[in-house]
Amino acid sequence: MTFFCTIAVAFSMFSAIPMPQVEWSPKNMRYALCAFPLVGAVVGALLAAWAFLVDGLGAPAILRGAGFTLIPVFITGGIHLDGFADTCDALSSWAGPEKRREILSDPHLGAFAAIKLCGWFIAYFALSCALRPEPRALLCWGLSFVLSRAMSGLAVAWFPLAKDTGLAHSFASSADKKRVRIVLVALCLLLGVAVGVLCPLMLVCFLVFFYYKRMAAQKFGGLTGDLAGWFLQTAELFMLGALVLAQLLEGKL
Repeated sequence: MTFFCTIAVAFSMFSAIPMPQVEWSPKNMRYALCAFPLVGAVVGALLAAWAFLVDGLGAPAILRGAGFTLIPVFITGGIHLDGFADTCDALSSWAGPEKRREILSDPHLGAFAAIKLCGWFIAYFALSCALRPEPRALLCWGLSFVLSRAMSGLAVAWFPLAKDTGLAHSFASSADKKRVRIVLVALCLLLGVAVGVLCPLMLVCFLVFFYYKRMAAQKFGGLTGDLAGWFLQTAELFMLGALVLAQLLEGKL
């Protein structure tokens, strides 16, 4: 029973998919970060289904790209984009760590957040339209959503936290950190090998991960839930870009 409650907690927090109500107790949250990558598996599966549906109907690539862009947002409810926007506002302030953390807590959308969000959507939509939905590419792309969440969960269980409040702190403090780290490190390595075999350029996500670790420590004094959202959206954009670039380079050979 705890196994299903753990999954329900992860999906309730990190997706907009309806879940049965379960208690967010330390017992149910202990391995919730390990279940977080399952949300990515659902996103990847739905993107593949959308690609097959659009191609089967003979619809234009722009419709396929729109679905590719919006499906992850609908599944997650935009929770990670919210963190991305808040982090962009804080980074653009050029203030100290304490002031940046205050900006993260501000519920208002700043000008820099709006600009960066528009840029992110334009880039993601353009890349989604450019992607050739071949089975190998869809498999690789689907795995990238699982990998990004495994890395994000690992960061919450591993990186120092900026404050002792918030959702990141709740999940980190409730987690069995030693076992969660072991599971997620193993999953990251396994997925990294699989993605590396299918499309080596997509391993750029590991460079984003280590930049994220350094940036969180230097500019915010540690990790927060908003920074976790920034990492997820940035890593997924870079991996999609790498996948499209790989297809373009293959076409030139």
